[in-house]
Amino acid sequence: MKKIVAIAAATALGLGVAACDSAAENEAEDNIEQMEDARDAQVNEMEASGQITDEQADAMDDQTDAMEENAEDQVDETM
Repeated sequence: MKKIVAIAAATALGLGVAACDSAAENEAEDNIEQMEDARDAQVNEMEASGQITDEQADAMDDQTDAMEENAEDQVDETM
């Protein structure tokens, strides 16, 4: 889980220094969306296999949403 968070942060920061045009912004947002989808799938698998409770899954989903929003805000500010 921490690995996904680190990857998302690195991706957002790395894309923040990329070319500042709308195509780059769209690509960055697509990458953020892919990270969110991957994490959502991981959380769903963990919940389905009984590794985490419904409440833990909900908390992780909320955390994922917050991470996505923060990453997109960073992209908006830098591009």
